[in-house]
Amino acid sequence: MLLAREFVAYLSRQLVHKLQGVDISNHQAVAEAVEKVILDELEVEDRLNDEVRDILEQYSDYMRREGVSYQEMFRRIKNTLIAQRKVVRASGRDSGDQMKLSRDKITDISHKLVPVLRKMREVRLKKDSNEVRLDLVRAMIELLQLEDRVDRTARQKIRSQKREVPEGTEEWDLMHKKYYAEELKKFGIDLSR
Repeated sequence: MLLAREFVAYLSRQLVHKLQGVDISNHQAVAEAVEKVILDELEVEDRLNDEVRDILEQYSDYMRREGVSYQEMFRRIKNTLIAQRKVVRASGRDSGDQMKLSRDKITDISHKLVPVLRKMREVRLKKDSNEVRLDLVRAMIELLQLEDRVDRTARQKIRSQKREVPEGTEEWDLMHKKYYAEELKKFGIDLSR
């Protein structure tokens, strides 16, 4: 998943907190509903990646014989499935955005959040649904830009080690998690809460 589950929970709480023009009687219930929508949307691409891996596994012998690049085939099949299923690409870096989530995905999530909020008994919109949606987009972008700075700093700390720690290894993952949490705490964000 592009974002850590803990960060998605934090993001959801902050989105609910930052909503303007909305009366909320139970912040926790609303934050949980927002978190579910975001996680569901992020998991769409994760499931798609798993499906592409399964497809490529079936053709591994052929690809080896013909000298076909796994990465190239992965990209082609994924792009084909994305187009067929009309999935909004989650990764911003794949679409040229600098953030982890693409602006298209942020907009897509906001379009899915507003109807969920409108249906909840704990929420009463005091202004136009589109204005609420735009507030959600602005707040998500602001929080994701902060998360991106934190992630880049954590990665830089790992790269500055005396010995190279390859990305994807268990050691790299542990170091990233540690530095990521340290950097978030500098901004007053504790994901363990």
